[in-house]
Amino acid sequence: MDVAGNVSAILGHKPREIFSVAPDATVYDAVKLMADKNVGALLVLEAEKLVGLISERDYSRKIMLKGKRSRETKVNEIMSTQLTVIPPNEPVDRCLRLMTDKRVRHLPVLDGEKVIGVISIGDLVKYVIDCQSAAIEHLESYIHGGFR
Repeated sequence: MDVAGNVSAILGHKPREIFSVAPDATVYDAVKLMADKNVGALLVLEAEKLVGLISERDYSRKIMLKGKRSRETKVNEIMSTQLTVIPPNEPVDRCLRLMTDKRVRHLPVLDGEKVIGVISIGDLVKYVIDCQSAAIEHLESYIHGGFR
């Protein structure tokens, strides 16, 4: 399957707001922000520098299952720090491969050291579906004589 395009195309169709939390915030506050914003992960930023990512997966595996208290535990105690990051010109097919190979659901997008967005597996699936729908429409139009 040919999935043309890069991350910039996806970011161009998403709101520009980046949801983040400080490393010293409580896990409770992070989870509440995720719920309020309806997102599955937050970037962890310290002085505008990416230092980690906290996800629902981190919460369920490192707080809930271990019996820790989210109101007392700091984000930096459970956040993921071995992050796979991508530049804005990263091809969509490579992002899909990275997410599958590394078993991650979110890829922070950095332009140099500056965070400019986050791509989720849902964003990529939507993009692929939109591309396929456009290709199908194009072919149907061609079949029905739309290109004369």
